[in-house]
Amino acid sequence: MSSTDNNDELPAIHINIPRRYYLLPGAAVLTGISIGLFRGSRTASLRFLAENAHRPPKTVRGWYLYNKTKNYRVLLGGLKEAGADATKLGLTAAAWVALEEGCASLGLDDFREVAAGLGTGTLLGVVCMSILYGSHCLSAMQQS
Repeated sequence: MSSTDNNDELPAIHINIPRRYYLLPGAAVLTGISIGLFRGSRTASLRFLAENAHRPPKTVRGWYLYNKTKNYRVLLGGLKEAGADATKLGLTAAAWVALEEGCASLGLDDFREVAAGLGTGTLLGVVCMSILYGSHCLSAMQQS
């Protein structure tokens, strides 16, 4: 049996994902990683210096271990902050794209950028206010 006899094969399924769906959140994640690495490592470095300023090392081995520990703490702090910032910016960009495409599918092509901006801003405002209001209520409950 030759390959030309087997014409019953189904065509392959192709999924076309618009580039905007993954480029905007991907760029936001990379931006969040770079910002988080910079800010987190700087914060961890200053924190380590503040925590250990009262007991500086006295020997060469002590300085070696001090710098080694500091480097590991700086790396860990930078990676933690990078993950947090990348998640925040990536989810924000994904929400933007989802709202923009939702407006486009509803036929609001002229206003989709404005609606996506307003929707994302409203969503972030609600999240921020719930965090602030939740902490305010929690502190009021603790004082009672």
